[in-house]
Amino acid sequence: MAEEKENPMKEFKLEKVILNIGGTGEKLDKGTILLERISNKKTIKVKALKRIPTWQVRPGLEVGTKVTLRGKDAEDMIKKLLPAIDNTLKSKQIQNNFFSFGIHEYIEIPGVEYIREVGIMGFEVSVVFSRPGKHIEKRKVKRGKYSKRLIVKKEEIINHLETKYKTKVIRGKKD
Repeated sequence: MAEEKENPMKEFKLEKVILNIGGTGEKLDKGTILLERISNKKTIKVKALKRIPTWQVRPGLEVGTKVTLRGKDAEDMIKKLLPAIDNTLKSKQIQNNFFSFGIHEYIEIPGVEYIREVGIMGFEVSVVFSRPGKHIEKRKVKRGKYSKRLIVKKEEIINHLETKYKTKVIRGKKD
């Protein structure tokens, strides 16, 4: 009998991991140092696009810093960061195509030492998944729409986390 092969276009992969810290002034400088030490990559600063007078935010003001990891670096970063939250996620932290979580204090990450010039600070982590064919919405010539078949469902991400990373997902009342 011929073996039934699974459609390779149905498989999904880790696209990127984004680490970010919001803040201005001294907090932004400390956040840049922290993310560069954790990821061993250069960070970029995020500028505000809108004016928010109550928070003294104006267009062009640097309001955060982030670093994007792809490939093997992204895979290694997930394995490094999930133990900091005890390999536990809530169901509401997982959406179609991605999941996010926050780390309250970077010293909770195994193997990371206290950095005197940074102090105690936390950051957010977003992990994005994609299927083959996603580039059709990003190309310039013959751009296409992102089909619903290309969406990585929440349940698929949960199964992937439970099998590959041994992560426990706490389900809410609605799930």
